[in-house]
Amino acid sequence: MRRKILAGIAVGIVAAFSVGVPATASTSTNAVLSVLHGIPDTPVDVYVNGDLTLDDFQPGDLAGPLDLPAGAYEVALTAPDAADASSPVLGPVTLTLEGGNNYTAVAHLSESGDPTVTPYVNDTSPTAAGEGRLTVRHDAAAPAVDVLAGGTAVIEGLANPEEASLNLPAGTIEASVAAAGTTDPVLGPAPVEVQEGVLTIAYAWGSLEDDNLELAVQTITGLHSAPDGVNSGTGGQLAQRDMFQQWMWALGGIAVAVVVAASGLVVARSRAQR
Repeated sequence: MRRKILAGIAVGIVAAFSVGVPATASTSTNAVLSVLHGIPDTPVDVYVNGDLTLDDFQPGDLAGPLDLPAGAYEVALTAPDAADASSPVLGPVTLTLEGGNNYTAVAHLSESGDPTVTPYVNDTSPTAAGEGRLTVRHDAAAPAVDVLAGGTAVIEGLANPEEASLNLPAGTIEASVAAAGTTDPVLGPAPVEVQEGVLTIAYAWGSLEDDNLELAVQTITGLHSAPDGVNSGTGGQLAQRDMFQQWMWALGGIAVAVVVAASGLVVARSRAQR
């Protein structure tokens, strides 16, 4: 699995210089998987099929996306620097990935505060022109909540580990989370950007009782009818990956410009010599 991840990083670098199908786009035989760590105060190592895949994975970090063959994967979370996956703190849990789907697996607390893993299928179906999709997921040790936009409940009675989605005009909304039936925020308000053709996923994680509720945000692009972006995410390690990709795109553009200019110079000199 570690070799697959390293290979995936290499493929991503190569893809940054090319034009074509997004490197992490799901196919009929492959699935896309991201992993969010939403258990407070618990750094872990992540093992997949017995192999160490994520080392010292910190709460709030988002890893991926990985392009994986469809099939069943056994995931176990251990204490950092564990020798192997024989004594997990969570799991093993079997995640079944179907080809053509985009997933995020979230390690989080149940409503009662017990560690658990919830796999979500990300809705990457096309959005209308000028619209984006906002999905809210309740992964915190807390009762059912309402999601407020500008002080008005737009999602009501969302319980752990449920999710709800809205297709909205592109723009920025002030979102907050309150106990169901109330308007006093327990999380937020915070600005959430809804981008055209982008799935924005907001995760409420942590514990209400321990007063450590947090918000994590993941974005997945390419929801236009003709995808024009690479499925990606923001938060933790992935935010750094996105910045790296932007630099790679810029360097790729410069490289192409240099090649074109050099070719023109060679042609001009050849004609002059004739």
